Amino acid sequence: MYNEKVMKIFEKPRNAGTILNASGVGKVGNVKCGDVMKISIKVEKNVITDAKFKTFGCVSAIAASDTACELVRGKTIEGALKMTNQEIVNELGGLPVHKIHCSVLGKEAIDAAIKDYKKKLEKDKKKK
Repeated sequence: MYNEKVMKIFEKPRNAGTILNASGVGKVGNVKCGDVMKISIKVEKNVITDAKFKTFGCVSAIAASDTACELVRGKTIEGALKMTNQEIVNELGGLPVHKIHCSVLGKEAIDAAIKDYKKKLEKDKKKK
């Protein structure tokens, strides 16, 4: 069902965890399948310098979360927003058709973390 790369990432994800004092945090879920992803990002000078995840879900959800974190690290905010769920699927070497929604959740979690980051920036600007 899953290719070797997906299984390797599932068994030893490199980006599991939480970033303390994260610049932004995004949490998304799919009620239908029960997957819940929480991705935290650290942003310095408009570049995502770190990304970590905590995911409750299946093999695909964990692999997609880890891969989403890998793909956005080193990208500008704008570059990360341009990332697609298909890029996650491609990086994983494919996912079963009925698990593609996990890559969509990965993309949505990144977008939610960026939205949270931008919200915090606006709040900080208003304080000054």
